[in-house]
Amino acid sequence: MRAMSAEERQREIVRAARRTGSVDVTVLAAQLGVAKETVRRDLRALEDHGLVRRTHGGAYPVESAGFETTLAFRTTMHVPQKRRIAAAAVELLGDAETVFVDEGFTPQLVAEALPRDRQLTVVTASLATAGALAEAENVTVLLLGGRVRAGTLATVDHWTTKMLAGFVIDLAYIGANGISREHGLTTPDPAVSEVKAQAMRASRRTVFTGVHTKFGAVSFCRFAEVAELEAIVTSTALPASEAHRYALRGPQVIRV
Repeated sequence: MRAMSAEERQREIVRAARRTGSVDVTVLAAQLGVAKETVRRDLRALEDHGLVRRTHGGAYPVESAGFETTLAFRTTMHVPQKRRIAAAAVELLGDAETVFVDEGFTPQLVAEALPRDRQLTVVTASLATAGALAEAENVTVLLLGGRVRAGTLATVDHWTTKMLAGFVIDLAYIGANGISREHGLTTPDPAVSEVKAQAMRASRRTVFTGVHTKFGAVSFCRFAEVAELEAIVTSTALPASEAHRYALRGPQVIRV
């Protein structure tokens, strides 16, 4: 059996990362029949091409125009951290009466953590979030109309953005596929990007919620700058020094 070329190995590594959510250097070396240093070299090359992000001992896939994880997949990754982030994000609610909750699993957890002892109107493009809140006492749910994307179960396109444009919202909880100081908040799909941008335009305050793996990742469509955020709520796995660099752009950075 002939040895795989570097290109073939790297394609296989990306496929494995996208299939399972992360890859381990030792496991890959055994599966591919090469030295660990060869795998590390492959991961460096893939990171240079923006396809993976390296971690200690492995890597995870970067979401891009051609690859995006599904909502079902996101519900299995970093769940304890996402629950802590959601709880901390809800503490920033203040006296907001109208709230936009973005698509995605972390914003859905934010919605589920919202208080039930006061009147709230929640605007969302997410079918999952609307369903989770539909029977909540004191919560009025406004589900934005539009085309439903299969992977994320959220609405997009001009129907969604036109409806959003008619609102003035107190607070938006926004997610993203990537956030970086240089490129701001990004997402792979232009239609999703438009909805997020319109939600931020309609809102007086915006809070970004996302785990540490989002930081430094860059996707295809930029919809906001870091400076437009009031706060960033993330996990303690984001180094304090890096959190400080984001805070210098304007938002309060909360690590939980």
